Amino acid sequence: MTELDLKGLLSTSQDVQKYRDEHWEGSFSDYLALLAENPLAIRTAHQRIYDMVLSYGVDETEVDKETVPHYRFFTDPIEKGKDGVFGLERSLNNLMGIFKAAAHGYGPERRVLLLHGPVGSAKSTIVRLLKKGLEAYTRTPEGALYTFSWHIDGEIIPSPMNEEPLLLLPEDVRADVIATLQKKADVTYKLRQNFELSPVSRYYLELLLKRYEGDYQKALDHVVVRRLLISEKDRVGIGTFMPKDEKNQDSTELTGDINYRKIAELGTDSDPRAFNFDGEFCVANRGIVEFIEVLKLDVAFLYDLLTASQEHKIKPKKFAQTDIDEVIIGHTNEPEYNRLQSNELMEAFRDRTIKIDIPYNLRLENEVKIYEKDFGTKEVPGKHIAPHTLAIAAMWAILTRLEEPKKANLSLLQKLKLYNGKSLPGYTRDNIRELREETVREGLEGISPRYIQDKISNVLVRDMPCINPFMVMNELEEGLDHHSLISDPEIKKRYKDMLLVVREEYEEIIKNEVQRAISADEEAIARLCGNYIDNVKAYTQNEKVKNPYTGRDEEPDERLMRSIEEKINIPDTRKEDFRREIMNYIGALAVEGKSFHYKTNERLHRALELKLFEDQKDSIKLTSLVSTVVDKDTQEKIEVVKGRLMRDFGYDEISATDVLNYVASIFARGDTKEEQ
Repeated sequence: MTELDLKGLLSTSQDVQKYRDEHWEGSFSDYLALLAENPLAIRTAHQRIYDMVLSYGVDETEVDKETVPHYRFFTDPIEKGKDGVFGLERSLNNLMGIFKAAAHGYGPERRVLLLHGPVGSAKSTIVRLLKKGLEAYTRTPEGALYTFSWHIDGEIIPSPMNEEPLLLLPEDVRADVIATLQKKADVTYKLRQNFELSPVSRYYLELLLKRYEGDYQKALDHVVVRRLLISEKDRVGIGTFMPKDEKNQDSTELTGDINYRKIAELGTDSDPRAFNFDGEFCVANRGIVEFIEVLKLDVAFLYDLLTASQEHKIKPKKFAQTDIDEVIIGHTNEPEYNRLQSNELMEAFRDRTIKIDIPYNLRLENEVKIYEKDFGTKEVPGKHIAPHTLAIAAMWAILTRLEEPKKANLSLLQKLKLYNGKSLPGYTRDNIRELREETVREGLEGISPRYIQDKISNVLVRDMPCINPFMVMNELEEGLDHHSLISDPEIKKRYKDMLLVVREEYEEIIKNEVQRAISADEEAIARLCGNYIDNVKAYTQNEKVKNPYTGRDEEPDERLMRSIEEKINIPDTRKEDFRREIMNYIGALAVEGKSFHYKTNERLHRALELKLFEDQKDSIKLTSLVSTVVDKDTQEKIEVVKGRLMRDFGYDEISATDVLNYVASIFARGDTKEEQ
């Protein structure tokens, strides 16, 4: 074994210049020179968080036929998607609208932001992302912010609340400095620092002004400005408060407490030096404070929140109100929020709260991404998760969150497909907004992603190399009987019925894949397509087709054309429209100098596959799989099909065999369903 080169390892991991930049120190004059280069260092907490999110870029995405911004930050580029959230574009757009208004000083900066939604809807994840993003942003040149320490008589006293150094200036001088910086700043909002110093900093400033008979310059010579790095672990710029047992709750956890050892030294409890400004509001100054399950807090704590949000002030014991600059964000579940709504005594708190709904995701492709984060191939080495396993679990989860459509001819599963961007006969994506508007609580009830993740985990820990959708569906159903949040037997029955719907859908999916694998002979499809196009061309132009075998001109083969068109439910009354549509499509391609290929037309491609499957299934004798004896020729053909399932659809040897056996049993009992 080779020896580890500690020096070499350290030299490759450290960036000395970056460390120096992050730990910059200088005089107050140095700081003013630095601000001339980077005026945005004096931003408020709301402005900094708003800019932090925007710094990762904004795209546009379409949600329900409407274009909305997609903020890349919320996919968690910091940790490569670890905490990425999906399908919440509308909610996140609302949140960013609030941050934008707060950055401009339009009012939301004086409110408590309350993320509201069902359990497991990513409320905590969004706050965690904001905290993580703020930490990373303050380590960049663009997101740098600064605080100061007092150097007095050989003693170094850090600002207890990491205050902005400009607060040391007299109010009129500060206003002039900020006005000058505003002209240099490339932002649409107004820079502002309309806060007052903390009691400790005010004490030392007054001490020095008295010493130097009011000479501000000499007083500021005792100030050393330093770079401030937001860090939750170090309790710098990020505070977190969680409700505890009522007997153990103490408001000093928010505002700090008296240091009794210092009282003995200083002789009074009203000296600011005898107070520890280490409550959550204090440590979160310049950053963000999170209130976990905020509405479970004791009423006395909620009163503290009122002043902190509306006035940007806290009231420590024995001291005047102290200014804070931070984003106050909490999250809560629905039962607590409903209790707040019905409590007339909490009207003042409701008035100072901005609620942002964070519902469950209702789009299938986004729900699948949630599970792929935890159960992708990189996350589960050594285990094969059969195709559609995560999608089927996600499909069931979303069905439980949807409200029954009011349209009699629309099923819940069809509604799910519409929400996922699929067009259905009689419905277009334009109908989605109408469907959403007729719902009241869609996305606020149903199965949590956490339940799905727990059940998938239960299946994964079993001693087997491959898991499939049937295993997960069985686990989901069995778990319902012991679900801690579902006590109503009617709801349990409804959810179990939805599992039957999902099971039927899965059977159709794998029948479809096996059919495609059997008919995946591209040369045969191309020949069939050429034959069909020749006949359609002749039919639409009232011409005859030359028989390649007899050399005679014959009428177009109506039987062949209909046998293909019927596979995708083209009625006899619409056959001419479909055939002309195909010919027009080919003509349009020719005008552009492009040649036609059957894969460019999805409906025709599917029809050709189904026709070829029908022609070939008897020769492959798929149903013989359910018998004990399979002849060599059939076995070879089945191995080809199995290989196509593995190559084209992501199966492994075990799952491909399982799917073939299951589909064979369906065909053996004649349980087939017409193509939708």
